[in-house]
Amino acid sequence: MKKVFSNYGSKLSSFCCSFFGHHYAVSKKVTLHIKEYKCIHCGKEVTTDVSGNLSMLTPELQEINNTLERLYQKKHRTSTQQVA
Repeated sequence: MKKVFSNYGSKLSSFCCSFFGHHYAVSKKVTLHIKEYKCIHCGKEVTTDVSGNLSMLTPELQEINNTLERLYQKKHRTSTQQVA
């Protein structure tokens, strides 16, 4: 019974997203300008691309974002240590 209810809820959520549009929330901040978003209703994940538009989060883009995040954190960690 519980499984039927959860399937009904996911179908209703996906219907709401297809009718009203997705409601994205920031799930991860990669850099100041690049973020990953997730729809709170259906769970669809997107990210900002080079031009600032939202594009589907593929495994390739996720790997690029992870690498970019590591480089960004490493750069800002060393620059703050040099100032102090």
